[in-house]
Amino acid sequence: MWQQISRKTSQIKHLKNFVRHLNLLEYQSKNLLRENGVAIQNFCLLDKDDKSQLSKFDVEEYVIKAQILAGGRGKGHFDNGFKGGVHITKNKNDINNIINQMLGHNLITKQTPKDGIPVKKVMIAESVNILRETYLCIAMDRGSNGPVIVASPAGGVDIEGVAEKTPHLIKNIPIDIFEGITKEKSEEIAEFLEFKGVLKNKAAEEIRKLYKMFLQLDCTQLEINPLVETDKNEVISVDAKLNFDDNAKFRQKQVFALEDVTESDPREVEAAKYNLNYIGMTGNIGCLVNGAGLAMATMDIIKLHGGDPANFLDVGGSVKEEQVAAAFKILTADEKVKSVLVNVFGGIVNCATIANGIVNAMKSMKLNIPLIVRLEGTNAQEARKIINSSGLNIQAAQDLDDAAQQAVKSI
Repeated sequence: MWQQISRKTSQIKHLKNFVRHLNLLEYQSKNLLRENGVAIQNFCLLDKDDKSQLSKFDVEEYVIKAQILAGGRGKGHFDNGFKGGVHITKNKNDINNIINQMLGHNLITKQTPKDGIPVKKVMIAESVNILRETYLCIAMDRGSNGPVIVASPAGGVDIEGVAEKTPHLIKNIPIDIFEGITKEKSEEIAEFLEFKGVLKNKAAEEIRKLYKMFLQLDCTQLEINPLVETDKNEVISVDAKLNFDDNAKFRQKQVFALEDVTESDPREVEAAKYNLNYIGMTGNIGCLVNGAGLAMATMDIIKLHGGDPANFLDVGGSVKEEQVAAAFKILTADEKVKSVLVNVFGGIVNCATIANGIVNAMKSMKLNIPLIVRLEGTNAQEARKIINSSGLNIQAAQDLDDAAQQAVKSI
């Protein structure tokens, strides 16, 4: 179970699951925690145009954290030479100098592209004196047919390492979806996390709040690392990682409205507008397919014949003509694409719909690169007639192997 909880970069997630995930910046996750009554540090947010909140924010010690969608910020460095995306100071006068070194500059960490990610916001949080760090995660688990709590008294570190070296410090607790987390169950988890006395009751209460939030926001994962004990007898969620069920977007409009797409590939953002799944790669053969499995097979066979796929673009099973046209525009906008291969196996999707979409897209735009099409399945014969009678320069393929060979040879 712990392997499912491990932090991945968004690109790796896309390549594994072929879906877009809502990723929130740290301050956004903390806002959601605060709105749901979970105990967190006080904080304020600054950007290049508005630093007014800092004048009203007075604490004993400040934690300054650059806000980007990547881990390893504390050990990162900026393109201007400034070291560290996380700084601590007791002198409020130092803050302006630090944030000026961050805002507008690229932060480079082990999880960012080599050029880093530009920092547009900086969070200033109250530093807490941590006596002990624990780990708590609530996640949907297919094997348990419901939510599972993963807990460890060894928090603040990579949970994978804890599970590998000290598995006895990891506990998985399946939660009955009808019963939820009872007071007794939450106290049992708090005890395993080694909270004592009054802190045990506080920790149990925080666990119940987190579970309630997990349900109310349609989370698929709510990871707190670390859940800490402070020198003021507090139990605080210091850092949070939240994932949400994409199918609940209609119910969680306020949450999904928080999405910041400025760090995303603009082609992915454009594809998402049409309910298409797009992932850019390094090659020069554009791939338009229906279904993740077919996409993998298409990319594999292109590689087998010596080619290199430029992307993964899945139009899904209920595609409409306008989506096909949008897919072509996204594909051909990439200057690296020197050939396009369409590989559709019609099951739910109607091949004639794909064919009409291709023809209409070709008529509305000038395609100066080879287009190879392989259509099989529902209404494939009609689809071929639509393409053959279009008078357009489209190369038909007999099967997937033939399509891949034609695509590679066409470059």
